[in-house]
Amino acid sequence: MLAITIIGLSTTLIAINATMAATNLEKATFAGGCFWCMEHPFDQLSGVISVTSGYTGGHKKNPTYEEVSAGGTGHAESVQVVYDPAKVTYEKLLNVFWHNIDPTTKDRQFCDAGNQYRSAIFYHNEAQQRLALQSKAQLEQNKPFKGSVVTEIVQATEFYPAEEYHQHYYKKNPIRYKFYRTSCGRDQRLRELWGSEAGH
Repeated sequence: MLAITIIGLSTTLIAINATMAATNLEKATFAGGCFWCMEHPFDQLSGVISVTSGYTGGHKKNPTYEEVSAGGTGHAESVQVVYDPAKVTYEKLLNVFWHNIDPTTKDRQFCDAGNQYRSAIFYHNEAQQRLALQSKAQLEQNKPFKGSVVTEIVQATEFYPAEEYHQHYYKKNPIRYKFYRTSCGRDQRLRELWGSEAGH
């Protein structure tokens, strides 16, 4: 059953890549701790075509959730966003990313600790790298909090979609999702960092 699920997700990713090649769509990849919590902020943006939870930045091919969450594969829980740059800019995606993470903690996001929960921007080309570095520099100058920004900006490597039950978890299991966000202290910490801009 797991093999069938992985094959199905791989087929979906191939279809998305084919669609991107035939259009002017682009992709962006971000890690901000639990990928359940990073889907919704991008999902609700006009111009975003799809958001996929998965794993990237590691050294093992086709890692499972159990392997990644154990911390031995080097991957970060992440989301890959396919978007139409004519409708939503990469700068907008960066802004949404920053306001949904804690950029001051290394190898941790809220209650989740470990390298697999690090915050990172995985750039896909030189333009994304330049814009990501600029946004980080601007944040350092204008941040509304005291801590240093430790979020990584690194080149994107192969992205592996997570198991199907993780995809759009906030829609499939809204009560459990809300309980997790609350018990993990995510929203409280975001408000402490960003004030009224938290989550936007």
